[in-house]
This record gives sequence, structure tokens and C-alpha cells, in this order.
Amino acid sequence: MGAESQGRWTPVAGLDGIAEELTLSRDALTGEYTRLTRFLPGADTSRFGGKTHAYPEEVFIVSGRLYDQAFDRWLEAGCYASRPPGELHGPFKTNVGCVVLEVSFPQRVVAGSAPGND
Repeated sequence: MGAESQGRWTPVAGLDGIAEELTLSRDALTGEYTRLTRFLPGADTSRFGGKTHAYPEEVFIVSGRLYDQAFDRWLEAGCYASRPPGELHGPFKTNVGCVVLEVSFPQRVVAGSAPGND
């Protein structure tokens, strides 16, 4: 187990009080990372709007449920999504809380994809 996974949950920058993250691994060469994000019950990121980025990511809902406004869909525990570069997702909200496993590949930027706001 890497040193990163020995860390503590920390507030997500800009989302203090509604979301926390725990980085499980990070590749210093590629920037690729795996982390858990925990949205607290009642979390709502609507004021920030949706987000995009120029690289792919994969997410898996570990527990709880999360509403993705871009898709008008509740993502329940066990749900998996593979997001291609430039795909709009969010804003998000949850009534019961949610833990999301996220695997991101920032070095795999696809030429011609929409620049990210992430």
C-alpha cells in the first residue's frame, strides 16, 4: 500500500463542508491518480455549474447516491461511468451522501477535445 493511502480525508478545495477526498495513489511522472471523494449528506455543487476536462476519467459509486445534473440521472452504489475527454458532468447533489472512486488520466489529453474547466 502506497504512502498516499495512509493519509487522511481532506476538504476538497472550494467545496469545504460538503466534500472530502482521500488520494489513494498518484503517479509523479504522468499525473494519473486514484482517489476517493466523499460527498456529505445534502451536498450540492449547483453553484459551481458543470465541469469538463481534456482528459479521460473513470468513476465508480462505492456507496450512497449522487445526482448528475448533466445527465439528469441518479448514480447509485455500484454504478460505473467512463468519461471521455470534454464530456460535461455535474453539477452534483446528494441527499444521503456518497463515496466515489475516481481514476483520472491527466496526461492522456486528446487533441481537439474541449479544454477543461477543471
